[in-house]
Amino acid sequence: MRISLPLFVLLIAFGCQTNPKEDTTESIITSNDQKILRNLKEIQWPKAYREQDTVLLDNILGDDFQMVDADGNWSNKNKELEWIKEHAMQHDSFYYEIKRLDILDNGTAMICGTGHILNDSTETIYQSSNVLIKRNGAWKAIASHVSGIKKLDE
Repeated sequence: MRISLPLFVLLIAFGCQTNPKEDTTESIITSNDQKILRNLKEIQWPKAYREQDTVLLDNILGDDFQMVDADGNWSNKNKELEWIKEHAMQHDSFYYEIKRLDILDNGTAMICGTGHILNDSTETIYQSSNVLIKRNGAWKAIASHVSGIKKLDE
């Protein structure tokens, strides 16, 4: 009986042991997402502001979008849509240079880089970071931060 009690305790101990579960979470990221995000930030987003296209900007920004501008002012989706209605772009050209693009398996992306605004012979740059989330198969911007606006010497 003495031998069977330790054996019984040992069997119970092994029976209670749990095996770590394998991560079976599937990524919602596709091989095309980097290309989609580059197009969104380099082409579509600037186009929305340049053409005062509130429909396009509404499609890019999530309903929970928030932005902090270079002066520390907060804005949201509705304020951005109103702003582009009232403010036509006055510069000759603009391009965005992506310096960092990270896409996480959980459907979150970070796009950081430099905006280049050209007007006559003057170039103004700014730094920005953007957080986007993939929802129902579409990327939506939920946060942006702009800082470091400065005119470059000619």
